[in-house]
Amino acid sequence: MGQKHAFQEDSHGKTNSRRHRGGPGYWQGHRRGAAPRWLGRGRRRCERGGVGGNGDQLDQLPFVPYVADLTDPDQVRRLFAEVERRHGGIDVLVNNAGTCFLTDFLDISPQEFRQQMAINFDSAFYCCQQAIPSMLRRPGIKKIVNISSNGAYNFDVFDPAHYRASKAAMDNLTKHLARQYATQGIAVNSIAPAMTRTDLFDTVTPEVLADALAAMPRGKPMQPQEVAAWVAFLVSPAGDCSSGNVIILNQGRDVR
Repeated sequence: MGQKHAFQEDSHGKTNSRRHRGGPGYWQGHRRGAAPRWLGRGRRRCERGGVGGNGDQLDQLPFVPYVADLTDPDQVRRLFAEVERRHGGIDVLVNNAGTCFLTDFLDISPQEFRQQMAINFDSAFYCCQQAIPSMLRRPGIKKIVNISSNGAYNFDVFDPAHYRASKAAMDNLTKHLARQYATQGIAVNSIAPAMTRTDLFDTVTPEVLADALAAMPRGKPMQPQEVAAWVAFLVSPAGDCSSGNVIILNQGRDVR
């Protein structure tokens, strides 16, 4: 059988404020029938090579990095055209670009609101628009996995309003696309993790962090590898029958 090509978003771009949190990471593209694996966090691994970067460094990476502003639909269009030209198509899309600006509701400026929505939701919307035409030309069951957040549903935690709205919008997009393309071999799911340790985990105040950890049943955050394992499951053949779901990962915190 032919190769199976996966495209993984990373969270970066204009999100370098010290007042935000997020979790970039990479999964390796994979051949059909083999699960992707977690490669680690951070953007530096990609930027060492980048588009037009040092060829020797690019050859050492277990994935092919591309750098683009995913909030810009023109850059997204060019990015996917290059991926299709170079790899022949896309079978798996993981929408993982995201950040969280920790601003109280009354203090959120129009510019920050627009930026929060652009990074978390617009990026996924534009990537889905470009990936789906390629997927429709590919055989088998294709997969879209949107990395959402438990904060879209749990209002006991500290997530701000615009962050919640962006993730809820992503989950609505998940259900829309799952319904629209169910008969055309595209499965779409969201994963909504609770507190997960990322590179920017400690940007919240110690008091907020302590309260959030105390609410976790095991007294500790989840790890990126745990989320990655669910991505691997969904994009594997075992996940072919799953579509339109929002899978909440929170150690059982919100069971009532």
